[in-house]
Amino acid sequence: MKPRRDMTDAASLRISREVAQAARVAVIRSNFHRAMSERLEQKCVETLVQGGLPRQNINRVVVPGCFEIPFVAQRLAATHNYSVLIALGVVVRGDTYHFELVANECARGVMQVSLANDIPIIFEVLAVYRLRDAARRSANNSSNKGIEAAHAALQLLQTMREIERKK
Repeated sequence: MKPRRDMTDAASLRISREVAQAARVAVIRSNFHRAMSERLEQKCVETLVQGGLPRQNINRVVVPGCFEIPFVAQRLAATHNYSVLIALGVVVRGDTYHFELVANECARGVMQVSLANDIPIIFEVLAVYRLRDAARRSANNSSNKGIEAAHAALQLLQTMREIERKK
């Protein structure tokens, strides 16, 4: 039995050519807090491509805010054209309860779509208390959470292929 690859190790982040050619990934990005969410998307896509996924196998979809992510995820999942969906966005706490509503319902909706449609959805919607926390987690460096989202997607693509082989 082969040892399992640790996908957090940069050297092991390349998926097999077979998996890469068959995989289709949709990245759903919220347009609210646009500069930060765009950096999440940029790093995510860069990492997917570095991991072996052809750029033409990545579809980017922009929604107005994080609350709309589950609806669009549902529509994308229903097409059966994607292997993995990735949800990216930023929700920053303000003076009202709105933060909790958006963050919680986005997370709940994404999980519901994932389980109902048998499709993995990587959830990297940053729910933070301060804008500077979101800026730090979406910076143009190795701390960008878009990278982690891509790593999780790559690992799941490879793992799902291994599960299919064992059927």
